[in-house]
Amino acid sequence: MSKFVGKRIWITGASSGIGEALALRLDELGASLILSSRDSEKLNGVLNSCKNPERHKILLLDLEKYPELPKIAEDAWRNYGPIDILVNNAGISQRYLVCDGNIDLDAKIMNVNFFGTIALTRPILRKMLEVNSGQVAVVSSVLGLFGIQSRSAYSASKHALRGYFESLRNEIAKSPVKITMIYPGYVKTNVSRNALTADGGSYGVVDKQHNNAMSAMQCAEEIIIALGQKKPDVVFGGRLEMLSVAVAKYMPRIFRTLSTRINV
Repeated sequence: MSKFVGKRIWITGASSGIGEALALRLDELGASLILSSRDSEKLNGVLNSCKNPERHKILLLDLEKYPELPKIAEDAWRNYGPIDILVNNAGISQRYLVCDGNIDLDAKIMNVNFFGTIALTRPILRKMLEVNSGQVAVVSSVLGLFGIQSRSAYSASKHALRGYFESLRNEIAKSPVKITMIYPGYVKTNVSRNALTADGGSYGVVDKQHNNAMSAMQCAEEIIIALGQKKPDVVFGGRLEMLSVAVAKYMPRIFRTLSTRINV
């Protein structure tokens, strides 16, 4: 993993969960990091947990305010760049049914997960193409490969990322710049605790699937391997998630029947 030594890596959603685990592990591997989220206190906690905090920078941003992101990205490249790897990790989930929700909740999820991600990526991508080097990673979800109940807008945002970045990969196929799509299954983080409910509040608990899932550090290790090998995409998770991916792909009629029985 010496290939990460001296690399400048920007991680969104770095204040907890997968992003925090990535930061701690990449710090150990010699990278110089830009750590971003909305929460300065938690980001400073992650920074202070790193073995080499002097190598890293904190940059506050809110993906929901996506019109502001291009300038933030350009300033980050000018002040801290060049950026070798952009890891689009931040996002928000949901725990409400379609008929119980409203368009404002759906829009919030799409703004954070999709529009925020592409707004931040475009200016960094342009710079990477100028210097003929770089990698853009997107932490999606297995729900970017199929959909289940109570995750409609979340799954839609992850499907949108897949379509967008696979199209982008074709556009830059002749460039050395690489796109890595990452589709984890359940990970033991606060994603369910922070998920939006139909009243606009937070779900407030870590649900059973996430509580019994792989650790954030296990997930980070899988992501780091994919980054190091510059894989175009990687899918990983527990047996249930991997079985669901296979059945959804190869036996869609069976998946449509079985998926309605999943307790989510």
